[in-house]
Amino acid sequence: MDVEFRRFDVGEADELAGFLAGETWPYHGTARVDRDSVRSRAAGGFYDNASTRTFWITAGGSAVGVVRLFDLEDDTAMFDLRVRAADRGKGVGQRAVRWLTAYVFTEFPAAHRIEGTTRQDNHAMRAVFRRCGYAKEAHYRQSWPGDGGARYDAVGYAILRDDWSTATVTVPDFDDEPA
Repeated sequence: MDVEFRRFDVGEADELAGFLAGETWPYHGTARVDRDSVRSRAAGGFYDNASTRTFWITAGGSAVGVVRLFDLEDDTAMFDLRVRAADRGKGVGQRAVRWLTAYVFTEFPAAHRIEGTTRQDNHAMRAVFRRCGYAKEAHYRQSWPGDGGARYDAVGYAILRDDWSTATVTVPDFDDEPA
């Protein structure tokens, strides 16, 4: 699938609200998104401001996903990636993470690292992180609230600018506890 990335414009708030509310997002904090909430957040600058940029992911002229980059004024950028159900498993996530990584490190010279977090059971996203050169850095036990009071573990991945530029992965030393 050939994908392209186009910056979201606040005038597209209704389209974004329809896209987000029209899908179920099982591995996000809120699986069902409310249209009015999206419109309100768009009007308030949640999707586009000095430290946040949102991009449509399109294929064949149709939206297949959305990526929201935030904390862009910090040295550690974060992101939220959503791919519609019909297009999951087709490589869109991997293309998006590779694109957003290059975008952040190219457009934001002060960015030192990019982080992303997902639920432990989101095996597809965890594979995307690994394929894109991100290293697992964190495991948060029962920190992700789910439907019906369920609690899930969350895992955090990151890539360093140096690792990106040299195509290497520096794995943290998890066995560094003092004796």
